[in-house]
Amino acid sequence: MKQILALCLSVCLLLCGFPVLAEEVPPVTVSAPAAILIEAGTGQVLFEKNSHERRPPASVTKIMTMLLTMEAIANGQIGLDDMVSCSENAASMGGSQVYLEPGEQMSVRDMLKAVAVASGNDAAVALAEHIAGSMEGFVAMMNKRAEELGMADTHFVNCNGLDDPEHLTSAYDISLMSRELVKYPLILEFTGIWMDSLRDGAFGLVNTNKLIRFYEGANGLKTGSTSVAKYCLSASAVRDGMNLIAVIMGAETSKERFADATRLLDYGFANYAIAGSLLAPEELMPLSVVKGKVEQIEIGVSNEFHVLVNKAKLNSVEKHITLPETVEAPVKIGDTVGRVEFMIDGNRIGGTDIIAKTESEKMNPFGMLKKLSKQLLFGNCRQAIPKPEV
Repeated sequence: MKQILALCLSVCLLLCGFPVLAEEVPPVTVSAPAAILIEAGTGQVLFEKNSHERRPPASVTKIMTMLLTMEAIANGQIGLDDMVSCSENAASMGGSQVYLEPGEQMSVRDMLKAVAVASGNDAAVALAEHIAGSMEGFVAMMNKRAEELGMADTHFVNCNGLDDPEHLTSAYDISLMSRELVKYPLILEFTGIWMDSLRDGAFGLVNTNKLIRFYEGANGLKTGSTSVAKYCLSASAVRDGMNLIAVIMGAETSKERFADATRLLDYGFANYAIAGSLLAPEELMPLSVVKGKVEQIEIGVSNEFHVLVNKAKLNSVEKHITLPETVEAPVKIGDTVGRVEFMIDGNRIGGTDIIAKTESEKMNPFGMLKKLSKQLLFGNCRQAIPKPEV
């Protein structure tokens, strides 16, 4: 009988225009068909809309091109001052370009600038050929790196983003490669340029990413647009030590992609923060060392300490500290001695190792014997001293 009454009540509520269950309201809305917002340090997703939908990325593809270039620089394969020759193939690229002539040479530095600021298709291909010997070889590297990063929605066909039915990725995957790229501070010196020039000032450059000029903290990363992909963007911005990345795919106009990215970044900065320190000094007191030349070591959190917190719940963070009363020598600087986990409402929001900030070598047998003798001697002396009469 109660079930029948409940069913009748639900029907009445629906007929009267009152929903039985309220539909969850998204924290922010975007007009683009696919988007995502992440915090780069933790990789935490703060907003997503059709984030795994496979779509053409246009020149946002060049994020992977720049990433492989930065990795080649980091491992010593190429240098910023190395000269890159433009092939017939590279010079033949249409779309956005810096009009490289066959045989023309530019440094890796200037080629990177041409890719990051002007979205030069010709410069992207020239860099690809310089690194891998051919664009085909470079594309194979791109797909291999995408697989390593867990970009399961991605298949690259070229290094510049020109339309191809098989050249596809997703907003989520773009956020993964964007997060990897911002690990190289040097690239932000290029993607953060608003205006510059090439060829000794003869060829002017203006960044295709308008947020660089108009959004506080914007430092990259890449725009893209074709008639098929429409308007795409991976926008990076940093404020108060927090790096957010907003990815927009398939916006109808350039204005809409920047407006969508701005809304996502504004939402992230307004509602989240990186907690600089959630541990009080008294929670990280010196730790006693057994069998050590130094009897106590200083401790602290690992350099990787990076916790993203919703600002509204910053005062609700719980700490679960795992730390022994003593550690045994030897202890080196950087050794893990404990762990702290941070929780909100029973949900883990992050954690970090507690590490040794100072060291203590292990005491040899002679030193241990000397220390024991001293303890026995002073212990006996203290017992021999008579107590004063009251």
